Amino acid sequence: MPMPERVAFRMKVHPGKVAEYKRRHDELWPEMIEALHKAGVSDYSIWHDPQTDYLFATLVRSDDHRMADLPKTEANQRWWAFMQDVMDYNDDGTPHVVELARVFHLP
Repeated sequence: MPMPERVAFRMKVHPGKVAEYKRRHDELWPEMIEALHKAGVSDYSIWHDPQTDYLFATLVRSDDHRMADLPKTEANQRWWAFMQDVMDYNDDGTPHVVELARVFHLP
């Protein structure tokens, strides 16, 4: 039986931009929240490491998630454009994301 899964990944905020990054997420657009939920995303958290400016994120995705379709949504495209000045991005206009493998879990 498929089960929701928690995934983790890392991104990087530009030095001195974490307050702006946080402010923008505190005001996350309703259409972006709706797009995330429609894609099967819940329990999404992001932490900041002040020594490295890495952002560590976890989220839960439903067993029938459609996260692969999320980048195609208008809301996601606008969000990525909005965030490009405060965090590391790839040449194609997508955030630089490093997927992380779980090495331990205590249920």
